[in-house]
Amino acid sequence: MKKDTTKERTLKIINLLKKEYPEAKIALNFSNALELLVATILSAQCTDERVNQVTKDLFKKYQTAADYANAPPEELENDIRSTGFYRNKARNIQQAATLIVKKYNSQVPKKMEEILTLPGVARKTANIVLGNAYGIVEGIPVDTHVQRLSKRLGLTKNKNPEKIELDLMRLVPKDSWFQFPYLLIEHGRKICQAKNARCSKCLLNSLCPSAFKV
Repeated sequence: MKKDTTKERTLKIINLLKKEYPEAKIALNFSNALELLVATILSAQCTDERVNQVTKDLFKKYQTAADYANAPPEELENDIRSTGFYRNKARNIQQAATLIVKKYNSQVPKKMEEILTLPGVARKTANIVLGNAYGIVEGIPVDTHVQRLSKRLGLTKNKNPEKIELDLMRLVPKDSWFQFPYLLIEHGRKICQAKNARCSKCLLNSLCPSAFKV
């Protein structure tokens, strides 16, 4: 019996995960592109649950890019303090908001090359905002779950998120680019955890080169 190619194995992984997690989607709460941009910046090294707690009041207080751009820095820092690294996050949010107001007519840009000009925005954040706020899918966002599971599943040997993204884009059919990271995130939270991978309960263990070895 011939061994599956990595691409064939990837398709099997995707199909199994789609059946297991049919409702997989982004966990951050938002109602427009600006809110999602801010929430994604805040989510760095912070749980989505914590971010959603903070943004519940934050989005009532700051409703436009100008609101963020013109806020006293110390006040914004205090409003997002519990998400961690709040000084750096506040600075990125304010600088991004200022650029959105001055260069992009107060609207979060819809083009990858433009959104990447915003301070604090790398490809992960850009992919999340473009895909979820605008329905524009140009790549695959690589967060810590996607990074960990992609390596364990043998879909990449790279450590750099942008190189991992390129590896995944070659393996994952384009019509699954949007859903794929959320399938991995769900599976990473429930089964393939960082410190306690539950291989015996994993529906992918026959397809995973790391099963029972982690």
